[in-house]
Amino acid sequence: MLDQFRYPINVLIISSLLFWSCEEKKPSVVDATPPAPKNIGFSIVRSFPHDTAAYTQGLVIYKGNLYEGTGNYGKSQLKQVELMSGKTIQGISLANQFFGEGITILRDTVYQLTWQEKKVFVYTLPNFKKVKEFDVSFEGWGITHDGNNLIVTTGSGDLFFYRPQDFTLLRTQTVTESGSPSFNLNELEFIDGFIYANQYTYPYLLKIDPNTGEVVGKADLTEIWNRNKALNPRADVPNGIAYDEQTKKILVTGKWWAELYEIEFSH
Repeated sequence: MLDQFRYPINVLIISSLLFWSCEEKKPSVVDATPPAPKNIGFSIVRSFPHDTAAYTQGLVIYKGNLYEGTGNYGKSQLKQVELMSGKTIQGISLANQFFGEGITILRDTVYQLTWQEKKVFVYTLPNFKKVKEFDVSFEGWGITHDGNNLIVTTGSGDLFFYRPQDFTLLRTQTVTESGSPSFNLNELEFIDGFIYANQYTYPYLLKIDPNTGEVVGKADLTEIWNRNKALNPRADVPNGIAYDEQTKKILVTGKWWAELYEIEFSH
């Protein structure tokens, strides 16, 4: 009597084992959402005076000298600044119809964006001699370079790579944070293979991988923004990042700020 049921029971056991074996081999569900950017802490190494009349749009250290581009109609300038005093060493003013934006310097040549006028001005050092201007199709915000190409922001969440000789667009890189498109990318600086960007109207400094567009780090400048509001009630957003490749010094400031800071990242 028992022998009649031995075969069905064996089949049932084998079938159960196969079922559980198949269940175990099913791939687990993987969360494809990119991780949030790492928090970048920083400390203030030193503070310096900054001209509270300067609506800072671009900040650059080049061959040990500090340069600044400022905005607003009738007040836009390109100038060399003495770091210790904040005073202008030399400078030129833009015509009243131009609103100056970001600046960068590549091979002794200064590139200065304008906001809605769709012009890029080109000067040579050391005397800011204007040698060229480009007509462009975009609203200028921030600009830096990677040693070869110019990198531009236009107030969107994209980075635009241009050839310096003729301002030909080479490629566009969308920037994302935790998988979502970024926005309000403004002043830029290229530091050790990454692009750092101020995010307009926010206190954030974004660290961007230029190859993927991913925001991999994020610093919150609220503390020094508040410090400047206390010094000058009309102090506006953080804007201005400069990097000295020789000394590894990083400077930051903002629009109408009373101070400029050398900072050191703690990551």
